[in-house]
Amino acid sequence: MRRVLAPPARLLRFRRRSWRLTALSGVLAVLVVLAGTALTGSGTATAAPRAWTPKPAPMTTPWTGQVSVDSPLPEYPRPQLTRPDWANLNGIWDFAVTAADAGRPASFTEQIRVPFVAESALSGIQRRITQNDKLWYKRAFTVPSGWDGRRVQLHFGASDWRTTVWVNDRQAGAAHSGGFDSFSYDVTDLLNRGGANTIVVSVWDPTQNGTQAVGKQRLNDVTPHPGGGIFYTAASGIWQTVWLEPTSAAHITRLDMVPDLTNSRLKVTVRGAGTSGHQARVTVSSGGTTVGTATGPVGSEFTVPVPNAHRWTPDDPFLYDVRADLLSGSTTVDTVGSYTGMRTVGLARVDGVLRPVLNGQFVFQTGTLDQGYWPDGIYTAPTDAALRFDLQKHKDLGFNMVRKHIKVESQRWFYWADRLGLLVWQDMPSMERTPDAAARVQWEAEYDRVIDQHRSSPALVMWVNQNEGWGQYDQARIANEVKAYDPSRLVDNMSGVNCCGAVDGGNGDVVDHHVYVGPGTTVPSSTRAAVLGEYGGLGFEVAGHEWYPGGGFSYEDQPDLTHLNNRFVGLLDGIREVRLPRGLSAAVYTEITDVENEANGLLTYDRQVVKVDEARVRAANRALIDASRSPAAPVTLPAGQYASLRVTTPGHTDRYVRHQDGAVFTEVVTGGSDSLLKNDATWRIVPGLADSSCYSFESRNYAGEYLRHRNSRVYKEGGSGDLFRADATFCPVRGANGGVRLSAYNFPGQYLRHYDAELWLAVPGGSRAWDNSAHFTEDTTWAVQAPWAP
Repeated sequence: MRRVLAPPARLLRFRRRSWRLTALSGVLAVLVVLAGTALTGSGTATAAPRAWTPKPAPMTTPWTGQVSVDSPLPEYPRPQLTRPDWANLNGIWDFAVTAADAGRPASFTEQIRVPFVAESALSGIQRRITQNDKLWYKRAFTVPSGWDGRRVQLHFGASDWRTTVWVNDRQAGAAHSGGFDSFSYDVTDLLNRGGANTIVVSVWDPTQNGTQAVGKQRLNDVTPHPGGGIFYTAASGIWQTVWLEPTSAAHITRLDMVPDLTNSRLKVTVRGAGTSGHQARVTVSSGGTTVGTATGPVGSEFTVPVPNAHRWTPDDPFLYDVRADLLSGSTTVDTVGSYTGMRTVGLARVDGVLRPVLNGQFVFQTGTLDQGYWPDGIYTAPTDAALRFDLQKHKDLGFNMVRKHIKVESQRWFYWADRLGLLVWQDMPSMERTPDAAARVQWEAEYDRVIDQHRSSPALVMWVNQNEGWGQYDQARIANEVKAYDPSRLVDNMSGVNCCGAVDGGNGDVVDHHVYVGPGTTVPSSTRAAVLGEYGGLGFEVAGHEWYPGGGFSYEDQPDLTHLNNRFVGLLDGIREVRLPRGLSAAVYTEITDVENEANGLLTYDRQVVKVDEARVRAANRALIDASRSPAAPVTLPAGQYASLRVTTPGHTDRYVRHQDGAVFTEVVTGGSDSLLKNDATWRIVPGLADSSCYSFESRNYAGEYLRHRNSRVYKEGGSGDLFRADATFCPVRGANGGVRLSAYNFPGQYLRHYDAELWLAVPGGSRAWDNSAHFTEDTTWAVQAPWAP
């Protein structure tokens, strides 16, 4: 297990202040235990002795055994809106399952560890929940006397899907519909102050049988089984931290912060409840030193000066501390802590190509698809250290971006992305089918709430509205509305517009293709940058670390780890050498970990094994990022002229590319060779038949016939149509010692190679004979020389 960095000073301060409640509240020494754990008011909850035990996880992560029974996930759950006093309600709750239409059960005969979903081993339940079931939770608590005179807020990080809450048998507000957004109730008027209180929660989750946002959840067996494909175990019920917090009657509910580097300021909107007639004061500081402060109206935007801002980047994820005070006249009635990163996101033309820019500069975004699933907790990471681990592993591997795929994580996940320095693409979880009017209203309302809850994260740079046409509708309208709702970020109207029946809305900031294995030929338009929303999917199953042994699948199985490493690094190199110069600005590899029966991960599902060579992958990613910052001059060939292509592999430098009986080979050519051989070894270089920025090679003695790959072998052929033109087009890449490598236009990252005197289209790290790694670079590098037959 990797060493976990210490929490930031500001969170330690909040924890220390939270523990002071022990001295302030005499009730903390006397715990009232009814049917669950008793609230201590110190930021944690302790439990009476229980018989509860977790179920055996199908795979154990390094953190499975570290989960506290009584106080799992004890960390402060909302790092961008902190208060010193709070109490964690995670732990053992009484539990029951009834029919979906049933009322509260007379007894709760089971126990569940919150906030792990009922399908998970860490919950202690681990069984299948369907649309015919309703989940019931119950626990008792007391309110610390130190909270007297203040309102009490009950918070849920997330609960999937329709959640109803009662406190002391009275319903707390309206039922909440949504599986990925947080929600809260002011329960002050429902409490027994100084005495015992009981919370009861019901949750109904229809998973894919409903019309709500569901992502990749499906009603499958909860224990390992074959199949499942790209869909995984459902996650029903409470799956993020439940907690209490005392506030004043007038209090701050949200901080919306948008950096404005051009004007050296932070734009802030302080939102609150009961704040009529109040003002807000926001102070930005660094290391305890005030940088800027300003006062403005609650609910309206005002600005705080941040002179000479230290800019947030993935390489330097600098965070400022933020404090917001709610003022009634000169009296401070509420204070919250937060943080911000000063950075901007947008589009700009860079050397004539439309690119996404961070702080006005283009940097290639290289990342992975992150599904956010765990074999022990399913939707919920077992510990905060585990949550951090996946993001840290991105950094270790040299990535600067992560696409959170069809799931929205807790605010602590965003905190770690902010602090570690990873650009985040956030998907809105998709619906299973084309929605009706009511489902559209629900989905869009939940999306707005998700945006609101994460809009101040500096790491988050793009909203991804829909994926591959799943539940698609009104793509263009939604993209426009999301952009208007959060103009500070990029918007992707559809990831994978080329896939699976997806319909491109035609707008948004990027055109996004999915290409397996890739990297494909996505190009920018006059209004949208080009990104590769998914590629890769290289698979390898590690014995002893499979969810269902023998059940794994991938988009391209690798015979061993050497091939996996060579193939993956070859893809990264191909993006850098071929696609980056031709306008690609970002690429998302599938995927960071295996997930259930998907074996595409760079890590195993249990996070116990890193399959790839971290140093090699990191170097390849850094080379890609560096190339975007300091692009090399494009490689050009003498179009319209005749030339011969000479082998550069040591010991074979007297050989040239020639055609014979329609196929293409290499052969020794000298001044004494006959004229037929010299003609066969001469090619006219012309602008690419499929793309004029690349090249095609026309036979000297067979006009209209070109070098063309077909089923990986290379021939001299004539033809027409899009496929022929693509097969006959090659894009030059800088090689060693002044040579060039020729990448197939329609298979970027695959190169023209001589092997046993034959010409092939070869894949770095591939498993075929002509993909052999020995002398691969030399065999794919050519010297463009004067023609043998002028």
